[in-house]
Amino acid sequence: MNALTMTALTLMSALTGRLRAAWTDRGDRGASTLELVILILGLITVATLLVATLTAAVRSRTDQIN
Repeated sequence: MNALTMTALTLMSALTGRLRAAWTDRGDRGASTLELVILILGLITVATLLVATLTAAVRSRTDQIN
């Protein structure tokens, strides 16, 4: 695994732990705005890292072909 993938997995682990703790403590009041913001930012971060990783892989493969 490269450094970018390891960073993404570490970040996902931290976000998942934070969301899991917030989810178990929420009771019957529903998700707070902060929880939703954290979830959305986490998803955006994951999507960005995924695009960056795929772009790097495609560029690497394209350079190999050329």
